[in-house]
Amino acid sequence: MKSLKLISLFLFFCFTAFTQVQVDKLRCEYLQNPIGIDIVIPRLSWQIKVKDDSKNIMQQAYRIQVASAKDAFDKKKQLVWDTGKVDSDQSVHIEYNGQKPQSRDRFYWRVKIWDNQDRESGWSETAFWEMGLLKTEDWAADWIEPVLEEKKKANNPAPMLRKEFSLKKKIQKARLYITAHGLYEAFLNGKRVSEDLFTPGWTSYHKRLQYQTYDVTSLLRKGENAVAIRLGDGWYRGEFGWQNNWNIYGDHLGLLFQLEVEYTNGKKELILSDASWKASTGPILMSSLYDGEIYDARLEKTGWMTTAYEDSDWGAVRIMDYDKSILIAPQGVPVRAIEIVKPKEIFVSGKEEVIINMGQNMVGRMRFRLKGQPGDTISIYHAEVLDKDGNFYTENLRNADQKIQYIFKGEGVETYEPVFTFQGFQYIKIENYKGTFSKDDFEGVVIHSDMEQTGNFECSSALINQLQSNIRWGQKGNFLDVPTDCPQRDERMGWTGDAQAFAPTACFNYNTSAFYTKWLGDFRVDQLENGAVPWVIPNVLRGSGAIGWADAATIIPWTVYLKYGDKRILEVQYESMSKWVDFLDSLAGDNHLVQEGFHFGDWLFFIHPSDWNAKPGYTDIDLLGTAFLAYSSDILARSAKLLGKEKDAQKYSQLHEAVSQAFQDEFITKSGRLSSHSQTAYTIALAFDLFPPEQKNAALNYLTQNIIKRNYHLSTGFLGTPHLNPVLSENGHLDIAYKLLLQEKYPSWLYPVTKGATTIWERWDGIKPDGSFQLVKMNSFNHYAYGAIGDWMYTTISGIRHDAAKPGYKHIIIKPQPNNGLTYAKADFESLYGKISSSWKIENGEISISITIPPNTTASLFLPRKTEKIDLGSGTYSYKYPYQQAETEK
Repeated sequence: MKSLKLISLFLFFCFTAFTQVQVDKLRCEYLQNPIGIDIVIPRLSWQIKVKDDSKNIMQQAYRIQVASAKDAFDKKKQLVWDTGKVDSDQSVHIEYNGQKPQSRDRFYWRVKIWDNQDRESGWSETAFWEMGLLKTEDWAADWIEPVLEEKKKANNPAPMLRKEFSLKKKIQKARLYITAHGLYEAFLNGKRVSEDLFTPGWTSYHKRLQYQTYDVTSLLRKGENAVAIRLGDGWYRGEFGWQNNWNIYGDHLGLLFQLEVEYTNGKKELILSDASWKASTGPILMSSLYDGEIYDARLEKTGWMTTAYEDSDWGAVRIMDYDKSILIAPQGVPVRAIEIVKPKEIFVSGKEEVIINMGQNMVGRMRFRLKGQPGDTISIYHAEVLDKDGNFYTENLRNADQKIQYIFKGEGVETYEPVFTFQGFQYIKIENYKGTFSKDDFEGVVIHSDMEQTGNFECSSALINQLQSNIRWGQKGNFLDVPTDCPQRDERMGWTGDAQAFAPTACFNYNTSAFYTKWLGDFRVDQLENGAVPWVIPNVLRGSGAIGWADAATIIPWTVYLKYGDKRILEVQYESMSKWVDFLDSLAGDNHLVQEGFHFGDWLFFIHPSDWNAKPGYTDIDLLGTAFLAYSSDILARSAKLLGKEKDAQKYSQLHEAVSQAFQDEFITKSGRLSSHSQTAYTIALAFDLFPPEQKNAALNYLTQNIIKRNYHLSTGFLGTPHLNPVLSENGHLDIAYKLLLQEKYPSWLYPVTKGATTIWERWDGIKPDGSFQLVKMNSFNHYAYGAIGDWMYTTISGIRHDAAKPGYKHIIIKPQPNNGLTYAKADFESLYGKISSSWKIENGEISISITIPPNTTASLFLPRKTEKIDLGSGTYSYKYPYQQAETEK
C-alpha cells in the first residue's frame, strides 16, 4: 500500500512537471489557506500558469474538489463537493456550493482546468480553509477583566494575565480563539502565538469585535503549560480623538480566551478565560497610540510566561457578561512588522540635540540594543521633519507626544521595542542616555497591514520615481488596519474623504480587497439611521454627512468591484450605498440642489499666500454637493442594474438625470462657464459628465486656461485632485497633464520631492520655499490623499486600465500615452488573474513597447499615435516603430 502511494505521488509530480499549463495561487476570499473565517459561502480563485511561450490561453473548463480530509480525494465518500467538469472561463470568485460549513470545519480543496488548446492541467496543490466559531453558543469562555486599581482619565500600566493548565494526553491539534477589549499580545509557554500586531484590530467595538483563530498545536505539550497575555489600551481605551476624549469604548480592558485541544484519542479539552486566571502589572507603565510608551525593565517579571513562575502575589480577575453576538472573524489582513529600516546618519543639531535620521518617513517603532546601569533612562522622541535650521520639529504633532521612555535594569545589552503603540517619523531625538551608541544599535520596524504588493511603476524621471515611492510609503503608513488620514499627530482616524480619493491608487499598489471589505463593514454599522455617513470610520467623532467624504459609501465599493470583479461587495454594501444617496437626495429636496448641511468641500485647495483674489481656488459647496449627488446616484444605478434590482436601477438612473439637469440649470452659464470658476469645479463637472455635449469644449477651455494662467500649476484640493489629470488626458490635453505632473515649483506633486519628502504631504506647501512651515494645527507630512495621482501614472503613462464591462481585469485595456519629457516608463500589476505589464521606451527616433497579458484574460491594445485597436490574448508582445517626440513633448 505504501509503495502504491509513493508511485502515485511520483506520477503526480512527473505529470505536473511536464504539463505546460498549471493551476497556481489558490485563494479563498482573497486569502491563502485562511484559518477561522465565518463566511459560509466562501469564494475560490486561482491563477493559470503557462510554462511554454504559447499565447491566447483561455480556460475552457474547471473542476473543483473539496474534501473534509487532506488525503480524502481518492476516497470519494469524504468529498463534500465535486463540481465535475464545468464549462466556464471563470477562475475568480467561484462560490462554494457544497456541504454547509459548521463551526471549526476544515475544508481541503484542489482544482484542475482545461484550456482552449485541449490541454488539461492536472490537479493543483491542495489548499484549505477553516471555519471559525459561527454561533454565539460556540463560545464557552467568559469575558474576564483584571481587578486593578486604575485611574479613569489616565494612561494606566498595561495589565498582565496568566493561567497554568495541564494537558494529560498526546495532542492531535489545538486552536486558540481569542479577542480583547483593547489590544492583546498572547503567549503559550513563553512563545508568541502569532506575528500579528495590534490584535484584535480596530472596528466599531460596540457593534463588531473581531476575534482571531490560531493553530497553536506546536506551542503546547503534554503535561504542564502556561498562557500569558498582555493587554494595551489601543483604540479601545485611553485618550483618542480631540478635546480630552478618553475611553471611547470602555473604561476597562478585558480578555476572551478559548483554547480547544483535541487529543489523538479523539477526546477534547477546553482551556477558558474564567475566574481562575491571575492578574498583575509589570514593566509597561503606560502605552498610548498618541503619546508612546514608558517601559521600566526593572519591573519585568522573569518567567511569568512559563510554568516555572510563582504567581501567588498576583491579583484576581472578575467575570463580565458582555455581548458575544457581536463577535466576528477577521475580514481583512493582519497588521504585522513588514520590514526594517536602518538609520542613515546620527548628528547633533544647532540646539545640541542628538538626532538619528532614518532616511525615510515611516510608520512603526524603533528597536534598540543598548547597555545601561539600573535606573538609567533613555527617552526617544519622534518627528517627521526638521525645521529650516536643522533642529528637531514636533509642533505639527499637536498634542501627541510620540515619546518612548525606557528605564534600564542594568543586565548587559538590553533589547527593546514598544508593544502597544506606533509612531510616524523620519527623525528620532535621543535624550537622557548616559552611554554611547552607533547607528548599528538602532533600527526602525515598519508596521502596516500585511497586504500583498501588486503594483510597480518606474520611468525616466528620478523625481517621479521618488513620487511613486512617496505614494507607496504614504499608503503603507496609513493602512494600519483602517485607512487613516495620518499616522503621527493626535488624529490617526479613518477619514472617509481621504479614503475615497485614494482608493483607485491604493488598489494598484497593493491588494486592498480584504482590507476595504473589513473597513466597509464598519461603514455599514456606523452609518446613521437617516443614512448620513460619519466623517470617520470607525466613528469616534460627532460629525457626519459631508459630501465627497460620505460618498466613500458608493465610491469605494464601486472601485473594489471594478478592480477585483467583486460583485459581492456591491451586494453587501448596497443598503449602505442607497441609504447615503437617499439621505443626500433628502438634503437636496425637490430642486435636486444640495444646499444644506456642513461640508468640508474641496479640502485644502491651494490659496496663494499673497494674491488670493487673482488666483482663486475655492469651489462652492452647493456645486460640489450637487455634483457628488449626481455621481453617487449614477454609481448606485449601475450597481442596482448589476444586482438585478431593476426598479432601483430605474429610480436612481432617473435621479441621476434629474440632478444632472439641475446642476446644468443652476451652475452652468450659456457659455459653458461655471458659477465657481475654479479648477476643481470644472474638473469635477467634467469627470462626472455633467456638461451638455455642446458646452464641454468651452468648459475644457476654461479649465486649461486657468492652469496656463497659473504657469501650469494646480490649485485643487482633496476632491478635485484625483480627477484633474484624468480629465485633461481623456479630453485632448495630455500635454498639460504631463506639465502639471512634471511641475517642480509649488503647488505641485513634485515640489515636496524637491524639498526632500519621502511621503505625500497633507498640504501642497507644508514646507514653504523659504523653509517655514504651514499652519501647525494641520500640517501632516504623511497624508496619502494627494497621492491619488498614482492611478493616473498607472493608467495613462503606462496605460494599464480595467474594463468596466469585464471588471477585475478579465478584459484589459492597454493604452500607454508618452509625452512631456519622459523617455521611458514601465509598470506591472498583479491582478487576480496574474501579472499585467506595460512598458515603453523612446530612443533614436523609435518607440519600443512591451506588453504582457496573463492567461485567461484578453486585452485591447492602443499603441501611441496609432488609430487601430489590437485585440490580444495572453502572452508577451513587443512592438517597435518610428516615433519622434513633438516639440510640446520635449
